[in-house]
Amino acid sequence: GKNEYDLLVIGGGSGGLACAKEAAQFGRKVAVVDYVEPSPQGTTWGLGGTCVNVGCIPKKLMHQAALLGSALKDAQHYGWNISQPVHHTWSVMAQGVQNYVKSLNWGHRVQLQEKKVKYFNIKGSFSDPHTVRGLTKAGKETVVTADNIVIATGGRPKYPMDVAGALEYGITSDDLFWLKESPGKTLTPFVFNVSLECAGFLTGIGLDTTVMMRSVPLRGFDQASHISKKKQICFTTQQQMASLVTEHMESYGTKFLKRCFPTKVEKLKSSRLQVTWKNADLDTEETDSFDTVMWAVGRAPDTKTLNLETVGVKTNSETGKIIVDASEATSVPHIYAVGDITEGRPELTPTAIAAGKLLAQRLFGHSSELMDYDNVPTTVFTPLEYGCVGLSEEAAVQRHGSDNIEVYHAYYKPLEFTVAERDATQCYMKMVCLREREQRILGLHFIGPNAGEVIQGFALGIKCGATYPQMMKTVGIHPTCAEEVTKLHITKRSGLDATVTGC
Repeated sequence: GKNEYDLLVIGGGSGGLACAKEAAQFGRKVAVVDYVEPSPQGTTWGLGGTCVNVGCIPKKLMHQAALLGSALKDAQHYGWNISQPVHHTWSVMAQGVQNYVKSLNWGHRVQLQEKKVKYFNIKGSFSDPHTVRGLTKAGKETVVTADNIVIATGGRPKYPMDVAGALEYGITSDDLFWLKESPGKTLTPFVFNVSLECAGFLTGIGLDTTVMMRSVPLRGFDQASHISKKKQICFTTQQQMASLVTEHMESYGTKFLKRCFPTKVEKLKSSRLQVTWKNADLDTEETDSFDTVMWAVGRAPDTKTLNLETVGVKTNSETGKIIVDASEATSVPHIYAVGDITEGRPELTPTAIAAGKLLAQRLFGHSSELMDYDNVPTTVFTPLEYGCVGLSEEAAVQRHGSDNIEVYHAYYKPLEFTVAERDATQCYMKMVCLREREQRILGLHFIGPNAGEVIQGFALGIKCGATYPQMMKTVGIHPTCAEEVTKLHITKRSGLDATVTGC
């Protein structure tokens, strides 16, 4: 009658592995069940989840490949003699990235073994609240029982099922990073951060790339726009953060089909893909052919085969995500969930890792510390990166009221752009503060080189309650882009014209 394990984790991604390894540190008997369902195009990968295999890691490495291409162009202005034109070989990059990812897969297997965590490569589902069963590749049934169970299966990309041919001929980010050969001329319909990131590095390595956007880009990030009638030569009107990202991408070479949405994909005799779409502004139907169509229409929680309804784990009927409380507990007392599958949580690797570790500490380490989901920094790795921490301007206004919000913002030019004569029109930052008393910083948004590194540094201060006066007293490191944050000198009161206080 006794369960075999103290803890069973379903899902071998960032959150699940972190939870399992942490629990093992307390001497508990731990098991991990993980299985990668092949994508509709047949792509599979190893242990480590989305981030390691088809997300953060390969994306950042391919983003780096594109940045190197831009650096080669800049290098000529700095005296480097580089023969033109330069040429990028996809297969070399892909092999290097894929080899590194495979080394991470192996590393996770070794770590589980060292920590005495049992690994089951099976597609498991609940048969009762303490039992998970599944089949191995050889068809052998495996049954695992545990006192506590953590669900951490993450999500998988969705396909637009209303677009004819989308599933048959399109790929997603699950496939792109594992292609052996170049995707060639590529269309990525719908604008989520992954579509812009992928379109950015594809353009950066020299591929003909088009983004099809039906509405606003980067939905969920800062969209506030306040147009000022007052202008000075070094400052223009404030624009939407998300729009600045796409404006730079257009100047960078990425093509955009705005207010358009696809209706069907057909395969031609040449093996190219003919895409038909509707132009909402012109009310016309248009077509073009591409080598690859990569869908980026969001992600769905990978929970359908878990049999959650049988054991009573409640989910949001609209999103399919698991409903959890502040302690990551589901509607079933001993069943928990962490990461992208949980309702209302940010879909970010570091939050899943932190939540998984803290959960294990509460279960087995006599801890009561809960995960704090406020002021979590993140970055979109587009050609010109967009990093942010805290509230967007819209969220701040919604929470505190427009009369209680002060926004400081400025355009700037990175020193690196000067000799190379690169356009810095979209290099911009915005600080959202409470207007009252000490002007506590509610959010910081930054578009520019190395935005992730910049935001990571300021995130600690904002997490600790930093104020605008404290930021202005902070001595910047000269000459860096991050230094510009410490000397913001344009102030805009919500709903009013921007006021230039210095230049």
